[in-house]
Amino acid sequence: MQHTGTTISKHGLDKVGITNAATVYWNLPPARLYEESIKRNEAVMAADGPLVAYTGNHTGRSPNDKFTVKEPTTADKIWWGKVNRPMSPQHFERIRQKMIEYVDGYDLFVFDGYAGADPNYRIKVRVITQFAWHNLFARNMFIREPDPAVLADFEPDFTVFDCPLFQADPATDGTTSSTVITVNFAEHLVLIGGTRYAGEIKKSIFGALNFYLPQQNVLPMHCSANYGADKQNDVAVFFGLSGTGKTTLSADSSRTLIGDDEHGWSDHGVYNFEGGCYAKTIKITPESEPEIYATTKRMGSILENVVLDDCTRQPDFFDATHTQNTRVSYPIDFIPNADLNGMGGQPKNVIFLTADAFGVLPPISKLTREQTQYHFLNGYTAKVAGTERGVTEPKATFSTCFGAPFMPMHPSVYANMLGDRVEQHGVNVWLVNTGWTGGAYGTGKRMSLTHTRRMVAAALAGELDDVETSEDPFFGLAVPTAIEGVPDHVLMPRQTWDDKDAYDKAAQKLLDMFDKNYQQYKGD
Repeated sequence: MQHTGTTISKHGLDKVGITNAATVYWNLPPARLYEESIKRNEAVMAADGPLVAYTGNHTGRSPNDKFTVKEPTTADKIWWGKVNRPMSPQHFERIRQKMIEYVDGYDLFVFDGYAGADPNYRIKVRVITQFAWHNLFARNMFIREPDPAVLADFEPDFTVFDCPLFQADPATDGTTSSTVITVNFAEHLVLIGGTRYAGEIKKSIFGALNFYLPQQNVLPMHCSANYGADKQNDVAVFFGLSGTGKTTLSADSSRTLIGDDEHGWSDHGVYNFEGGCYAKTIKITPESEPEIYATTKRMGSILENVVLDDCTRQPDFFDATHTQNTRVSYPIDFIPNADLNGMGGQPKNVIFLTADAFGVLPPISKLTREQTQYHFLNGYTAKVAGTERGVTEPKATFSTCFGAPFMPMHPSVYANMLGDRVEQHGVNVWLVNTGWTGGAYGTGKRMSLTHTRRMVAAALAGELDDVETSEDPFFGLAVPTAIEGVPDHVLMPRQTWDDKDAYDKAAQKLLDMFDKNYQQYKGD
């Protein structure tokens, strides 16, 4: 087994059991990873410099193929069920040995870096990949160590072994398909096989942090974060599922970006888990997302499943031939207003974003502590007709803590931590509906982005701290009666509907869905 690269750690791959790979490339820079990716026909290069890769059948995460090893040290700490599916240690070991045998004679790529900008809580991460472009993805998404001397003595706390061409056997490996993503907390090891979707790499480490950090009194959050002129006293955190505007509203040129997806909230403040961003690119334009669009024109970025023109090699961000989930991965320093230290003070405001396709939630409302925990546990948004096969009317979607697939522990652990922090630091919590107004999807219209931006700006500026509010009759939410720059009637959704009875029925329907979903947490 040969070793080459910029800096090779003396702590090798034998701890994982890998001893017979052909050549192991350690901590290669982007240019070398480009060369290796293109040479191996893993990816191509677009006209303006980004690497372009296609992930085949897997254009997103595979939640039904994700497992956690059930073993004595963690068995009573995991919230077992549909999200956290158990796997036996014997099946995990069988898959590991098969993957090790599979890579005999293959070249492998290793990245050593960190998850967590705060040195008090960061973990050392090693990512071993079969594909060179997956290693570039890891280099983009995790925090890089610039000191060769540190890398030479790098011993990981957690390792990801990523082998996209490996195929599991459900009959013998305890999996649901030929794809497997399985974490063993006792071994500090993640195995990924049978999927080329690079997002599984970063999300597997996010899931690990969601297990370890609450035990260190740190709240892990699936959110974006930024701050205003005062880094220590004007931090805002944005929770929201896909399509709610999390990236759009947090990417405010007047504020500084801490990070766009995964953060921790400790006694010291908010900090980014990542060293890069992984943003959707479908229908992106220089006008809609100027900063993110600019990253699609740079060497070092990875475009995932984006269609290229055969002749010009220019990307077509409006072509969803492969998937609606086209993405760009890039280092965070590609964003001009990003804080490269990835840290801020205690949050002043927390914003829950929901795209309510029923058109009944207020566009902005202030939450009590109890409402904060209630809406955090529900993690509501709605899918609209046409987004999935069989969806012909708005469909409520609940993802606990706005990140159910990545929460190993019981949701009440995270909700109680959030409630305690909100109370301790006097944080304002807002529920912002970026969905429909004047009716449900198909009848009403999408909430004005101009109005939403104005409402969020008013909340962050403190304009709504002491304003007059009225209580929403269905959801009990405190809704401001007036916000400068926003028509008064927009603030009360019932007033935007022509058919008030239809509104009442739709609101009651959604409220019943909320309460039904919440029953699973009520005892905790």
